[in-house]
Amino acid sequence: MRHEPVRDVAEHAKSALGAVLGILAIGALAYVTALPLLLAPLGATAVILFGYPGGALAQPVNVFGGYLLATVVGVVTALVFPGQWWMAAPAVGLTLFGMQTLRITHPPAGAVPVLALQMPGDSATLFVTLLVACLGMLLLAVIVHRLPPRRTYPAPHPGLPVQTPVTDGSDKPKS
Repeated sequence: MRHEPVRDVAEHAKSALGAVLGILAIGALAYVTALPLLLAPLGATAVILFGYPGGALAQPVNVFGGYLLATVVGVVTALVFPGQWWMAAPAVGLTLFGMQTLRITHPPAGAVPVLALQMPGDSATLFVTLLVACLGMLLLAVIVHRLPPRRTYPAPHPGLPVQTPVTDGSDKPKS
């Protein structure tokens, strides 16, 4: 039994195109800036952002917040315990605990502490790299989801009322 809903092929094509454009944009930016922006977790982020934009894990606060928290945990762990491979486990656990507690879970960000421990001494680069790449992917997701077939992204917060324009019965909203 499959748990994913059946969707139109056009939606699958758009999701795939969004992922291609996202990774292509990050790769091009990496080439131009010489920053190591093309990191493995971003592939998983592309799948979530473009394939499942309505899910909580794809929302900007989760993506940015998850990467920010994971990068801080990873960089601090790498600075305090340089070269200690075994610290990847508690760092990932602490990252998950923090993401769940703050309600900013983004699973691909869980790989960041592992990356940080593999790149000791390169903390500032990792921090800048992930945040630039993350913001770039989010911006592209907002743009791509406005193209047909259109998807609402970011999703409206479930606790906030949906605002609709006030009209006088004509097609033009009142100012």
